[in-house]
Amino acid sequence: MEPSVSGPSFEEIQIPVPFGFVSGKWWGPKDKQPIIAIHGWQDNAGTFDPLIELLPKDLSILCIDLPGHGRSSHIPLGLPYYIFWDGLAILRRIVRHYNWRKVSIMGHSLGAAIGFLYAASYPDDTEMLISIDTVAPVIFDPSEIVKNTGPNVDKLIYYDALGVDKMPSYKYSDMIDLVVDGHHGTLTRKSCEILMRRGMYHVKDNKYLFSRDIRLKVAWMGLPSLDVVIAFAGQITCRYMNIKAKPYRSLDNWPVYSQVLEIIKMNAKDFVFKEYDGTHHLHLNNPECLASDVAKFIQQPNSASL
Repeated sequence: MEPSVSGPSFEEIQIPVPFGFVSGKWWGPKDKQPIIAIHGWQDNAGTFDPLIELLPKDLSILCIDLPGHGRSSHIPLGLPYYIFWDGLAILRRIVRHYNWRKVSIMGHSLGAAIGFLYAASYPDDTEMLISIDTVAPVIFDPSEIVKNTGPNVDKLIYYDALGVDKMPSYKYSDMIDLVVDGHHGTLTRKSCEILMRRGMYHVKDNKYLFSRDIRLKVAWMGLPSLDVVIAFAGQITCRYMNIKAKPYRSLDNWPVYSQVLEIIKMNAKDFVFKEYDGTHHLHLNNPECLASDVAKFIQQPNSASL
């Protein structure tokens, strides 16, 4: 067990899957079923480190690296990532591997969308869903999907042909600079360093490579339509909490976001919506703003007082 500065401890684990393994950090006791925590696109299990360190130490939380992310295996060459559907299948494999029932999920961004699909696909087997700054899979305009499909397939073929020897490597400080710049101010440098603990690996000459699969850049294939998302939303019956960062992003598409929330609210056993000042990675940059409310929701059967 590896201790953190604040006290909670975790164990690195690997869960077998047909193409290798899914890596994870299992925080807290392992003698009880954990909350499964799922990160966002091109992030990794480390995204939840700061938040977990503020939650009760007796909580059991399994943070996974999705395929192609962090320390998990990449999917085989020649196959594209269908990130939402891949995530749903991987989550179900993990649940069945451990023979768990009544699953509790906490997800950020892509992870929240995967949790949405799982809760809708297995409503009788989902106890709780906490979604951070996302409500459902992203919905793009059909004309944009059509326009980008050909170029995306060509990119996939190009990335398939790249070997590790052709991947650029960077010194540590340059790597962190790249990640900070790539998030356009939405991630602090400290947050980037936390993500890169398992988001890069050392090669030689004091240089590092990204551990994530470059093919994840071609991720927006097989997206559901608005009608499909609305149909899924109507199947969610578990306890539900949605955490929203403000100001909102244009990508949030608030009219659709709020529409989906209202549908979930109709059938959820418990429904909580909370807004906090912060960026898309508010759970990583400033977890203190939401940790108390998250803990209360997890521990209280009825959270109407939140």
